[in-house]
Amino acid sequence: MFENISRRQFVSGSAAAVAALGLVGCGGNGGNGGGSDDGTIKVGIMGPHSGDNAQYGLACLNGAQLYFDQLNADGGINGKEIKTFVYDEKGDATEAVNAYNSLVQNDGVTGIVGDVTTIPSIAVAQASVADNMPCVTPSATAADVVTYGTNTFRACVTDPVQGVVMAEFAAKQGYKNVATLYKTGDDYNEGVNKAFCEEAESQGITITTQESYSDGDVDFNTQITNILATNPDAILLPNYYNEDGMIVTQARQQGYDKVFLGVDGWSGIYGGSENYADAADLHDCYYCCAFSASNESEITKQFIEDYEAAYSETPTNFCALGYDAAMVLAGGLTAAEEAGLEAGSDDYKQAVIDGIFANTVDGVTGSISYEDNGDPVKSSLIITFAEDGSEVTFDTIEA
Repeated sequence: MFENISRRQFVSGSAAAVAALGLVGCGGNGGNGGGSDDGTIKVGIMGPHSGDNAQYGLACLNGAQLYFDQLNADGGINGKEIKTFVYDEKGDATEAVNAYNSLVQNDGVTGIVGDVTTIPSIAVAQASVADNMPCVTPSATAADVVTYGTNTFRACVTDPVQGVVMAEFAAKQGYKNVATLYKTGDDYNEGVNKAFCEEAESQGITITTQESYSDGDVDFNTQITNILATNPDAILLPNYYNEDGMIVTQARQQGYDKVFLGVDGWSGIYGGSENYADAADLHDCYYCCAFSASNESEITKQFIEDYEAAYSETPTNFCALGYDAAMVLAGGLTAAEEAGLEAGSDDYKQAVIDGIFANTVDGVTGSISYEDNGDPVKSSLIITFAEDGSEVTFDTIEA
């Protein structure tokens, strides 16, 4: 939903400013030509850039655009510049399909970075099968996302994998009794919770209670009281940062001083545009994700330096996943271009898909490869918090 000009200026703006730009293509060179008639390779980037999930969508957009900007500065692919077409689907599945159709039918893209969250990503995955359009979601974690065809990939690990990782971590830490508190009616929250509980029990951990809440709830004291009555060693919160921040705060106010466990939805709970829990309340909190600015690897340090130079802020997990998703797609595009195929043709799109399967990406979030399907083989980080609320890499869990 943005023009391609002055990209770095508008991606650093607010979600409201982004939403106000309206639905337009880039540069007026749309059509079904598939990408290189004007010496460019046309790529779509889509996600929620306004609404409740804008923080995730904008972060993924920033990361993806940064990678394509750098790629273009290095000469592009096969001497062709990547030309991006960006759409805001507002967190809505119907809007996501409309955006997808516009990218394919009007803009003539040869691949898409997106969608971002689970339900719109599933809708796009289902719609894209008939076109065999290569799609790489940075962050949609539900298991179903990559099951509709071989054309959809993800840069993140799945909900079940995250649940298993945190259950194994809990067992490794010696937590014998664990309770959970999760939002119902959401595939992400429910999927992680289910996988965690199943793996925890196989690890000899007792699930003392599984409490739940509904969308829009802000008072969690009843559920917390029920949980504390079971005296757990740890509490799993497989939700997003804003709700988990409230839960942590209310539990600390009730006197709970033990461990909280989480997954990648925790990214941004502290240190972003606002803090969703106090630094003191985040002691003994651990969550798994693919990226943290506290990671000391050289590729992480360079990415942080480049991202801060472009956007004047420290990148989150979702920024890094957007960057890596763009890198994954670019690897496939490179294979298709080197094969000399006609951009937008069925053979070209299949070559992109085959190229992604054949390639291994050394990404910001770790080495990424694909074997039997669009789920990546990659490691996970366990993140905790310092006294000042800053993130600290506690452990690395290899694939």
